[in-house]
Amino acid sequence: MTRLSRDCQAAPTITSENRNQTTDKYEAMKPLRSARTRENQFGYAVLAFTSLLFILFGLTQSKPEAILAGFSRIIQSTNILITDYVALGGIGAAFVNAGLLMLLSVLLLLSHRAPFRGITVVGVFLMGSFGLFGKNIYNVWPLMFGTWLYARLKREPFTEHIYTALFATSLAPIVTECAFVLHLPEQIGVPLGILIGMCVGLVAPPLAAHLKQVHKGFSLYNVGFTAGIIGTVVVSILKSYGYKTGFNMFWSDGNDALFGVFLLLLFSFFTLTGYFLSPHPILGLRKIFRESGQSCKDFSELAGFGAALLNMGINGFVATGYVLLVTGPLNGPTIGGILTIAGFGACGKHTRNVVPVMLGVVLGSLTKVWNINDPAVLLAALFGTSLAPVAGHYGWAWGVVAGFLNSSVALSSGVMHGGMNLYNTGFSAGIVAAFLVPLIEALPKRFIGNVPKIRPHPDRQ
Repeated sequence: MTRLSRDCQAAPTITSENRNQTTDKYEAMKPLRSARTRENQFGYAVLAFTSLLFILFGLTQSKPEAILAGFSRIIQSTNILITDYVALGGIGAAFVNAGLLMLLSVLLLLSHRAPFRGITVVGVFLMGSFGLFGKNIYNVWPLMFGTWLYARLKREPFTEHIYTALFATSLAPIVTECAFVLHLPEQIGVPLGILIGMCVGLVAPPLAAHLKQVHKGFSLYNVGFTAGIIGTVVVSILKSYGYKTGFNMFWSDGNDALFGVFLLLLFSFFTLTGYFLSPHPILGLRKIFRESGQSCKDFSELAGFGAALLNMGINGFVATGYVLLVTGPLNGPTIGGILTIAGFGACGKHTRNVVPVMLGVVLGSLTKVWNINDPAVLLAALFGTSLAPVAGHYGWAWGVVAGFLNSSVALSSGVMHGGMNLYNTGFSAGIVAAFLVPLIEALPKRFIGNVPKIRPHPDRQ
């Protein structure tokens, strides 16, 4: 008997009754699919509008000549942690830079016909977030070109690696450092920075695919963890040639009222638009809140973009409220952290799994040697919500433990990569997840409750 005949014999008989049931089910799903399609088409429009909002806000805050002068300082100065572009280049240059990076990311995704998903929101928002401290319209391109080159060498569509290309720009300060900071001759420094950036982008996809197994998706910033490894190797090589690492401290304050109004309007827009866009907003939120967020669960696919956008607005209000509650300033880095939490509201984070991690940092401030509103600690609390899936999967108590541990690790991990990895807390969160999750799994069930085993979600970063 041939394989074809065996397959034909094993196939179920299609009757008119089965055909009618399938047709009825398809017809019943058509309105939902149509609604989802409209929401997803609307998603790119929201991202483009948000990008333009940042640009317009920046243009209202500074004169064109001041913005150009600010761009010059931003591009040619060291961008390692912590470099607040508001302090370095001014409000206008910082927000125009962030908006341009977001808009260019949207255009890049559209030009490659990347389907709209939750990770689409995250990719665009991370470009804007760090466009306020570390990424600029000059230093991101060599890394993205390196990832494009990897796709070409593997003969794979660039769309399969396009998000890794966006996330790999975490190491963009390396490009600037080699080109302008090491005091090399221009004809050597600029090509060297571009070459190193391309090499980083080239190795990021295979390393990210491999290293995601280390933390099992319990750190949402998988490429941040990967970038920490790459940055450590690159900086170690540079040190062997005499490069001296250090840390920046460009940190602005005094703009809380201005930035607070801007964020209030932005997150109100997300909340109201999401509420009216979603056919069942409360039901959608309930679906999102039931998820652990592990491996960047796509909330847009789960509950629709309207519910995801509503969740993004709520996340933004929670993160902004945290910064103001601990008397931290609203500036480039803290707004970047707030936008990151908001962006991941479409893919992995919600109030139930974010707040416990923040609470762990607050508890750490009661016993550790730093203050809760120190710059590095503020960023550790905001970006440390990378560990939100720990709280979502194992419960709020373990989320508090994860935040408590990460508040210490994040303050030490930057030494390894010399501040070159902008996603430093993603690096530390990967370490904490790799350390903590196996220990939790090894405990008797009475210590961790009735939770499901780790599910092998595909990691989209």
